[in-house]
Amino acid sequence: MNPLHRAQTEFQNYLLRRDGPIVADVVGDERVDAHGRLDIYADAYRLRLIEALEGDFVALQAYVGPERFDEIARAYIEAHPSEHFSLRYYGQRLARFLADTAPYRNEPLLAELAIFDWALTDSFDAADSPVATVDNMARIAPNDWPRLVFVPHASVQRLNLEWNAPILWKAADKDEPLPRPEKMPYPVGWVMWRQELQIYFRSLSVDEAFALDGLLRGENFGALCEGLTEWIDAQNVAVHAAGLLKQWLTDGLIKEIKSG
Repeated sequence: MNPLHRAQTEFQNYLLRRDGPIVADVVGDERVDAHGRLDIYADAYRLRLIEALEGDFVALQAYVGPERFDEIARAYIEAHPSEHFSLRYYGQRLARFLADTAPYRNEPLLAELAIFDWALTDSFDAADSPVATVDNMARIAPNDWPRLVFVPHASVQRLNLEWNAPILWKAADKDEPLPRPEKMPYPVGWVMWRQELQIYFRSLSVDEAFALDGLLRGENFGALCEGLTEWIDAQNVAVHAAGLLKQWLTDGLIKEIKSG
């Protein structure tokens, strides 16, 4: 290992663990010793990561407060040092960390807030693309409908949530007092997506969540209709499915309609 590479590696190791042979290569003085000089950089590393997490986890920070968020962030940093050149991806494992790590795993709302926050980030940063329209749907020949498949827009995210995390996020985003956390009697389906630079999200009925999940798996229109018969009678299921499709097109959830 050449001297530069060795120095870089030892400096990185100190940033992560605050110890190592690099200390011997740093000159201190009566005001700040070698550890103190290196700790300036170690502290700056952590503060920059905390700043990135604060920007990505709006609802979580608002719910737990700044002091506890700092505690959570520092615990996460120790467990998961940054491994990517871009801070964009740093928070991707925070929800799993909260779900698996004591004492946070005893508060399932924390992980769910992180899941919702991160899904919004993924939706906002998704690739741009044109979307299909209701006019495209109107030009489809009747015999082609059963074989149609639908390519979702890259920003579409699907979640099933047990808590009122989206409501908490709305209040946090507006800097308003947070409502009381509530656990739903059963998981509720949600979809989020982006139009231009605006993120949208809404809850889903059970049948729409089922159908949208099928669309995201690449199932064709005929298969979606067949599955929807669990909730809709066979005589009306095609019309119902077409109504869902029209809503998705209006929302901008579909990039392309293709014949399978």
